[in-house]
Amino acid sequence: MLIDTHTHLDDARYASDREAMIARAHEAGVDTMITIGCDLATSRSAVALANDYPFVYASVGVHPHEVKHITDEWYDEFRRLAHDRKVVAYGEIGLDYHYNHSNPEEQRLRFREQIQLARELKLPVIIHTREAQDDTIRILKEERASEIGGVFHCFSGDAWLAKDALELGFYLSFSGILTFHNATMLRDIARTVPADRLLIETDCPYLTPIPHRGTRNEPAYVKHVAETLATITSNGASLTADDIGRLTSDNARRLFKIP
Repeated sequence: MLIDTHTHLDDARYASDREAMIARAHEAGVDTMITIGCDLATSRSAVALANDYPFVYASVGVHPHEVKHITDEWYDEFRRLAHDRKVVAYGEIGLDYHYNHSNPEEQRLRFREQIQLARELKLPVIIHTREAQDDTIRILKEERASEIGGVFHCFSGDAWLAKDALELGFYLSFSGILTFHNATMLRDIARTVPADRLLIETDCPYLTPIPHRGTRNEPAYVKHVAETLATITSNGASLTADDIGRLTSDNARRLFKIP
């Protein structure tokens, strides 16, 4: 049994076969999925999808690319959405200095506001960070995000970011990037992560793992991330794919309070 902790099931690329895609995930052993909000519209879609399927849960929040669109009314709507029993996290939120689709200063302001809202709602946060390691860690510390915890999703940072995130009490989630041939450093980092802090995800429809590179990603493929992690020795203990499935599912249920 596997939990895909980060999906975008509402994406338009699934419009023609969403039901079949979700069925394939079940057939592959994925018994729970979390679909992620990136702005107000996708947050609403995530909650709606979660209520359509008993095994799908949702997060709400605004991706750093989209924070330039936030209005005060958005936060009121997130408060309303967060009362839904299927909402288990706030995110994805954070900082992205690679593209700067939103101004960095505004990104930092909205990141703080959203951590504060997540603390108000008592929801763990899902963190997106790219080329913004120092500011991300500093803001998480200053806003006391460790009180609610969370996960660095699609982890692809360096060993220092992994160390800082773990010291804050956060989880690290690994995606299909882990399977890429040039991801040797990332696999070395994953090897050092305590077993009780590991999560897996697809970030579908993006970042399709080997052996499906070049095609649209989907939750069924999270098994390839688990299989790759199983080839990595964690804290001196050899883990099987079944072990990875069990321990990452346990970790996900603990962090997101999934029954």
